[in-house]
Amino acid sequence: MSGRTQARACPERTCVGCRERAAKSDLLRIVAIEGECVPDPRGTLPGRGAYVHPAVVCLDQAVRRRAFPRALRSAGTLDTAELHKALAGQAEATP
Repeated sequence: MSGRTQARACPERTCVGCRERAAKSDLLRIVAIEGECVPDPRGTLPGRGAYVHPAVVCLDQAVRRRAFPRALRSAGTLDTAELHKALAGQAEATP
């Protein structure tokens, strides 16, 4: 026996809203496309990504703290209206 465990390490990321660490699969990846924050649920869009819990509370904290432009290394402000719509729709769909 080599002494290695069979369990694989799960990648972790930090939510830019509440600053808590969580499994990458529990967070929603956000990318900046043409000055707008866009959700990337599959994690395949090109570019730098920021992670946030899929909750309106964490999204509001990130916007208030101006975390998206800083995390995505973008000059100026980013539009988060599309992101709010996506999270609101996801919250309504979840029973």
